[in-house]
Amino acid sequence: MHGWMSEQILPSPATVLGTAQAFIPQDLLDQLPVSLWRLAIGLSGGIVTGILLGSLFGLSHRTNRLLMPLFTVLVQIPTLAWIPLLMLWLGIGEALKLTILIKAVTVPVAVYISAGIGELPPKLREMANVLRLPARVYLWRVVLPALLPYLMTGIRLAFSQGWVSLIAVELLASSEGLGYLLVESRQLFMLDQVYICVIVIGLLGFVAEKGLQWLTDRWVHWPSPVAGAITLPSAKLFDLHGWLLTCGLLMVWQVASGEGWLNSAFFPAPSQVAETLAAGFIHGQFSLDLTASILRMLQGFAIGAAAGGLCGLASGGLRWVDRLVTPFFSGLRSVAIFAWLPLITAWFGLGEMARLAFIAIASFFPVLLATRQGMILLPPVLLETSKVLRLPPLSKLRYLILPGILPELFTGLRLGMMHAWVGTTGAEYFISSGEGIGSMMMRAQQLMAADRVMAGIALIAAVAAVISFLIRRLEQRLMRWRYQ
Repeated sequence: MHGWMSEQILPSPATVLGTAQAFIPQDLLDQLPVSLWRLAIGLSGGIVTGILLGSLFGLSHRTNRLLMPLFTVLVQIPTLAWIPLLMLWLGIGEALKLTILIKAVTVPVAVYISAGIGELPPKLREMANVLRLPARVYLWRVVLPALLPYLMTGIRLAFSQGWVSLIAVELLASSEGLGYLLVESRQLFMLDQVYICVIVIGLLGFVAEKGLQWLTDRWVHWPSPVAGAITLPSAKLFDLHGWLLTCGLLMVWQVASGEGWLNSAFFPAPSQVAETLAAGFIHGQFSLDLTASILRMLQGFAIGAAAGGLCGLASGGLRWVDRLVTPFFSGLRSVAIFAWLPLITAWFGLGEMARLAFIAIASFFPVLLATRQGMILLPPVLLETSKVLRLPPLSKLRYLILPGILPELFTGLRLGMMHAWVGTTGAEYFISSGEGIGSMMMRAQQLMAADRVMAGIALIAAVAAVISFLIRRLEQRLMRWRYQ
């Protein structure tokens, strides 16, 4: 109303509401079923595939040893990183969208089903053997109730990842769906339509999350088992049996490429990918791209994590702040992260500021939620101790609050940094920059250089693995008391 910001950049609520009256029935209702249909197929296929894979990993120790290393390597690669390669293989049709969705959904379901089978209480198995339960009754009355909490958690995470992946792939390569509407509205600079799409995406995500939470509360109504002591895994650093299948597949791939059974333009041999990686580092281009992406990720993560940590401390420690801001942040968190890209580019332009803003938003919410949860779960005895000792606020924060919330805080930092790395790749896809792994992969995809795309995927996976390893080591070092 006062002209502090351009109406074109920040349309008023009245303008958005007026646009919605014509935009929703004419455009949105035509594109929304397309996205929902893709999501339904992807969720169904991914959940079934995840249950089968997770059951295979959990029930067969031999299969676990053979397949888990390969599965772990694939899990380290963000779903977004596969898009340029799959665009070369599958084009930009429905096959691309559904493949991305099924991959995004399969991973969390498989991981949680496998974990649930591994955590099945031995006493339940012993009781089933004593009662001589038939296999059908054993599965229905023992296994399924024990796995249901893990399954529902996996499905909730799967929906979140699937929803984000759907919006991302529709933004990048689609002529239908909500993502396409976002891109079209942004290109025409009709930000009132962009706001409507963002609101609808947030409402759908919020309703789905609440619906899954309601199903979880309705179906999983028994108390959780008491948690045991934390033990560090004693697995071998290198299990030869676990890498047999991976090495075998690489050899078959190499032979097939050498014999001409595979088109090298789309399926370059592993040796060719390795040569591309080596040449890229020797000539310095990959080093520049990798360094640019890592520095970009660290800057965005620092901004997002600092903001998320401060907001989490305030909302978890002060009731009035929690009541004021938590509903607002809950609404924003329901919006798939890539739905913010059209608005970010309109607000910050197409430069480095827009990329850093997107990465900061991607890492903000995991740190916020984890810090707030840590403050809520802080033992009351620590607060009482601080009152008895009359600690100043800074000493209270340093010696009592921060050590008390470290477990939850590190969980948030680990998730936040992984989200920041995925956000870096996405920012470089959609907001092209001169340097960066994502920008290099998109240029390679346009030039049909599959070897460079695969080299970029390998670099993304390696950085993700290093990030996870370093944060875990830092967590163990700062919380040695927890593992004693």
